[in-house]
Amino acid sequence: MILKPDYNVISLFDLNFKEIKAQGIHAILFDLDSTVMPSKSGEYPQKVKELLEELKQNFVVAIISNNKNKKYIEKVKTQSSFPVIGNANKPSPKVMKDFIRSVNILPEATLVIGDRPLTDILAGKLLGAKTALVDSITRNTENKLTRFVRKLERLVIKNDK
Repeated sequence: MILKPDYNVISLFDLNFKEIKAQGIHAILFDLDSTVMPSKSGEYPQKVKELLEELKQNFVVAIISNNKNKKYIEKVKTQSSFPVIGNANKPSPKVMKDFIRSVNILPEATLVIGDRPLTDILAGKLLGAKTALVDSITRNTENKLTRFVRKLERLVIKNDK
């Protein structure tokens, strides 16, 4: 069960954030690449940017990414009105734990959203948070090898009992 997300949806827009808030969630930690922006693009799609800004009204919002490229993370920070943290070393939950502790939110009041079961979802589960697996934001344009790997990952979570 450690890899099985609490929510398994195609898109961020398939999540019911009012319901999530009603369940006691106060913070949402997003993965960056392929979750809220196309991988290595450094640009939020307008619709996603609007969603993130809207969510800030009801949740503490942050991006927690494994991306180690400092220039890239700085570029993302310039477009973000919430914390963006790179080099997170997921599936280790340490960076997420440090962040939620700094804003006085408990793990069980946190939702981790990402596109990879073996990094994002596992990190969220190890943290003790709720988790949501979304498909890649560029799922319709990804190369065949990447799509194949994503299908394999999802087979793992289906068989995770």
